[in-house]
Amino acid sequence: MRWWPVFQRNLLVWKKLALPSLVGNIAEPLMWLVAFGYGMGALVGQVNLTTPQGDTAVPYILFLASGSICMSAMNAASFEALYSAFSRMHVQKTWDGILNAPVRLDDVVLAEMLWAAFKALFTVIAILGVMLALGISHSPKLLLALPVLLCAGITFSCIALVFNALAQGYDFFTYYFTLFLTPMMFLSGVFFPREQLPGVVRAISEWLPLTNAVALVRPLFLDQWPDRPLVHLAVLAVYAVAAFWVALALTRQRFAK
Repeated sequence: MRWWPVFQRNLLVWKKLALPSLVGNIAEPLMWLVAFGYGMGALVGQVNLTTPQGDTAVPYILFLASGSICMSAMNAASFEALYSAFSRMHVQKTWDGILNAPVRLDDVVLAEMLWAAFKALFTVIAILGVMLALGISHSPKLLLALPVLLCAGITFSCIALVFNALAQGYDFFTYYFTLFLTPMMFLSGVFFPREQLPGVVRAISEWLPLTNAVALVRPLFLDQWPDRPLVHLAVLAVYAVAAFWVALALTRQRFAK
């Protein structure tokens, strides 16, 4: 449990600026939701989805909301594990100070990963509250979306920590967002059904972490149970474990220099 004081330290710092931080994290996804959900939704109308219960037509804003909340968890975890973690590691030298205590580097990395995941959870809870207030969905199964979104936050924070260990400056993170996160947003069924994609691209997108997070969360918005939930959770777990192992190895190598 030596990671806990590091996690607690990040929490105490965040509490001083909690409100501006939450506003910053939820403003962009809510603007996406309003602009595309209500604007484009008026043009699109309903989207046909293939579910275990058969083909279902759902309002576009409900389709978008169930995907964008997964995208929000991804972005919130990534920003925290990239920009904030890099500031503490490289710019502010906070990690160096922490390592003077009886805390290992592995404990610090674990604390940063869990903190980024829980910050993503705080963000999606706020966004989910707004969605409930707007009446987008009132499914009681939405409570089960929170642990799924926490798992997604863990997965993306682990992946982001790999790039954090490699970065020499903030500009390096542009590659991560431009070449990895942005394409994944458009290939994972957030804005339109993946059935519209070419066969090869659809087969590749099926194994993306965001695709599997959306596949777990979207049925809960529709008051349905996900199809093959264990497979989707296994994909997220494999990404998380592999990425965390690589992040640990690269961070150890960086601090050994």
